Amino acid sequence: MATNTENKQKKLQEELPVPQSGSPPYPYRTAWAVVLLVGNFLVAAIYFHLINL
Repeated sequence: MATNTENKQKKLQEELPVPQSGSPPYPYRTAWAVVLLVGNFLVAAIYFHLINL
């Protein structure tokens, strides 16, 4: 017999399915995260004199 928690989880899975496409669900947010990460590595490379500007 299914418990109340299992019923809630099953209902949630039916209402909010995970996207089945291969693309990220938030492309705008993902793009900004990648831009900020690259910027962070660039600043670190300048700080540690791996890139001399």
